[in-house]
Amino acid sequence: MASSPSRRAVLRTAALVAAAPVVSTIPVGRAAAETRAAAAAVAVAAGLPAPTAWAVRPFELEDVKLGQGVFATKRQLMLDHGRGYDVNRLLQVFRANAGLSTGGAVAPGGWEGLDGEANGNLRGHYTGHFLTMLSQAYASTGDQAYADKIRTMIGALTDVRAALRSDPRMLAVTGKWGGAHENVRGSYQYVDLPAAVLGGAAAITLSVWVKPTHNANWQRVFDFGNNATRYMYLAGRNANGVPRFAITTNGPGGEQGLNGTAALPLNQWSHLAVTISGSTGTLYVNGTAVAQNTSMTLNPSVLGTLTNNWLGRSNFSGDPVFAGAFDEFNVWSRALSAAEITSLQTNEAKNSAAGLGNLASYYFATTTGGTFADASGRGLTATLRRTWGGPSHPGFLAAYPETQFIDLESRTTADYTKVWAPYYTAHKILKGLLDAYLATDDDRALDLASGMCDWMYSRLSKLPDSTLQRMWGIFSSGEFGGIVETIVDLHSITGKAEHLALAKLFDLDKLIDACAANTDTLDGLHANQHIPIFTGYVRLYDATGETRYLTAAKNFWGMVIPHRMFGIGGTSTAEFWKARGVIAGTISDTSAESCCAYNLLKLSRTLFFHDQDPKYMDYYERGLYNQVLGSKQDKADAEKPLVTYFIGLTPGHVRDYTPKQGTTCCEGTGMESATKYQDSVYFTKADNSALYVNLYSPSTLTWSAKGITVTQATDYPREQGSTLTISGGSASFEMKLRVPSWATGGFRVTVNGSAVSGTPTPGSYFTISRNWQSGDTVRVTIPFRLRVEKALDDPSLQTLFYGPVNLVGRNSSTSHLQVGLYKNAALSGDLLPSLTPVSGKPLHYTLNGTEFAPFYEGTEDRTHAYVRRAEPKVVFGNTDSGVANPAKTDGTTLLDEIWAGVPFAGKSALVTRVRSTVDAWVSAGRLTQADGQQVITTAQNATYVP
Repeated sequence: MASSPSRRAVLRTAALVAAAPVVSTIPVGRAAAETRAAAAAVAVAAGLPAPTAWAVRPFELEDVKLGQGVFATKRQLMLDHGRGYDVNRLLQVFRANAGLSTGGAVAPGGWEGLDGEANGNLRGHYTGHFLTMLSQAYASTGDQAYADKIRTMIGALTDVRAALRSDPRMLAVTGKWGGAHENVRGSYQYVDLPAAVLGGAAAITLSVWVKPTHNANWQRVFDFGNNATRYMYLAGRNANGVPRFAITTNGPGGEQGLNGTAALPLNQWSHLAVTISGSTGTLYVNGTAVAQNTSMTLNPSVLGTLTNNWLGRSNFSGDPVFAGAFDEFNVWSRALSAAEITSLQTNEAKNSAAGLGNLASYYFATTTGGTFADASGRGLTATLRRTWGGPSHPGFLAAYPETQFIDLESRTTADYTKVWAPYYTAHKILKGLLDAYLATDDDRALDLASGMCDWMYSRLSKLPDSTLQRMWGIFSSGEFGGIVETIVDLHSITGKAEHLALAKLFDLDKLIDACAANTDTLDGLHANQHIPIFTGYVRLYDATGETRYLTAAKNFWGMVIPHRMFGIGGTSTAEFWKARGVIAGTISDTSAESCCAYNLLKLSRTLFFHDQDPKYMDYYERGLYNQVLGSKQDKADAEKPLVTYFIGLTPGHVRDYTPKQGTTCCEGTGMESATKYQDSVYFTKADNSALYVNLYSPSTLTWSAKGITVTQATDYPREQGSTLTISGGSASFEMKLRVPSWATGGFRVTVNGSAVSGTPTPGSYFTISRNWQSGDTVRVTIPFRLRVEKALDDPSLQTLFYGPVNLVGRNSSTSHLQVGLYKNAALSGDLLPSLTPVSGKPLHYTLNGTEFAPFYEGTEDRTHAYVRRAEPKVVFGNTDSGVANPAKTDGTTLLDEIWAGVPFAGKSALVTRVRSTVDAWVSAGRLTQADGQQVITTAQNATYVP
């Protein structure tokens, strides 16, 4: 009997019927094969329904296979990393937050941990990135190992959400005498004791076994008090790292205390006891009296009835919750003797000379719930609670409590130590879940993603618009990344009106309105906080038809590119934008945050779906072949993805592939980039009447709508061209070959060896329309030339490009290299003849003793992405005229003006240009008649490369 179709298969088939032909923007899983077979007459399978507004649509990752080349080599490093990394380490922070067992897994730390720069406020974001990376890896390779990891993560996150919706439950571990309760660090759990626990006793003993797992100071073993003024506590570590007992009715300044002499060992059981009798207080550690105070005037009877009686939590809100395990907590209304304390070291209390505490006694024996019975006979049942209350609201899923989301709603200023972009982190998790669903057909992932959006809507829809506008305008705290895009994508599956309404709640009207009016207000804004917003707004246009979203996105793109773009395709300095047109003035060690390039690529391709302006794919090639490829180190590593955060563009900068403390946003997007290099190589027109070849990259496209495959064989960019071969059948369509804007001469196309008529125009698409047959071969020749691109605010500061490839100097100097390039420039304008090729190293050249190499090579060499152009003498064809190269007040030199006339048809055309330029400069008084004649004579006598 045939199995019933999955929910996703039904959605997929419905999408095909309603919107065929449809192409996915996110990879789909193996289960799609059954749907394809069942609907063989339908041309293209669906991941997400493609919007009707898209004139051009992408192929699924699984439809485009990478061939051997620079991309496949880089990708394999990331695939190996993803395959080998233990996902339980990523799940640790989620399980800890939910109070579940972490199985001994060690969280990766960095931004995904509780310490350091992120202060625990970004936990979970990296897990979302990792899910997306695994999903893309599975879609691209079909390797079941990635699907298995995804399902493990989805299962765990399902358990986490369920636990967050419930009251906390005891986490049973092996104790000193039997069962014990563990507070996993990051769980925010504590034991709440009844108010009568101290019994108003004047004399007292408190005894407990603890097994601390973290060395944070001021973790409370117990704290009985009303506030930060009236309390009695025992901390496992004070400011000096040793145990401290204190009691006060007048805050910290009035504390009467006892300090230990040595730190408690981590991950070992230690016994702590405090006795008070009369004016004497004693602190015992492992049966030994380590401190005594004979001048005490305070005891529990003085404190009165207290409201907060806690194990593991402090009355000071800034103190950490105790991380570790508790076993046997007893309270007696008398001071035990030293002998009785000693007997507790080798016996359970009930079998010791002391016996059970008569005020309270808790065994922490294994229980399925969150309450602990009192064995003292007083019936003072203790309850396990969370500091943030709870249970969480329906649908909530995160690796930290809802507290950051709550705080943001009243926050007016940025403080990432308290609130760091909770909706940004929510986006990463949401995106990972959606990608996992589309990759593996696991309905649990869709349920988790839909639930998250339900929860966000229930929260945000209650807030006034003024509050939302304030929230989204706060630096860092209000950052929400690409959440709008993902919510709209999810809405295309669920069809829930609330989900589309939720996406619109992230409108940042001030920014949208300014960009829609083409008013540039980007100076001073955090770059990556805003770039992904616009990809989401384009998707809102797709869903609503509101043109202001699309207009704003297009104008925004034009404000960044090229006006705030470095040559490699990156943007920002120290994460922020400066004034329009300032490039040289923003070069620093913290230039070009890698996330920015990732998100600019996404925005560019999304805009291209609406407007097939080649400038978007020109930028895509620039960013992908340079910054994105170059951000990944050419090295294997099991622990880290080895991706840059910033790419410093200062002279002699060394790229840092293990940035900050690890698990950063850029490492997350870097993992994603490296597993989707093929996502924009080919697009199809919505009606399948045209194939766009956007990038020249070794790859094989399976175009099921046409029943053919297109194989692209090339070593581009180490090869100056590509060969595309049709196989599998015949089909009529237009093949649109991108002519890069830098391909200013010699771009040629042949089909089956015959030249194709027409004139390719740089920065356009060259179209071949025919009925294609299996075996047809298209050869594209794309001659590279060495050119420079000048910083907009300092034309003398330049970066070198050979075709699409940015070349960087490898030199230990920390000053800008002085570079001259006209000395042997070709008549075509190609500056490459002034450099010397390095034998056996494609795309490597030397100039003045410095090796220039592709930026995309992920090395740790000191590099120079920008050089200082210096042409002190007028030189033609390596012949020095002996005449100084004069310059205008704006920095334009005589040689600049001469070579601005390229390409030259021949030597005579160059000489004519030299003569006319010299005459103009002599007339303007910038050059003497004699020097001018010498320049002309040198040009006439020189020999040139064509």
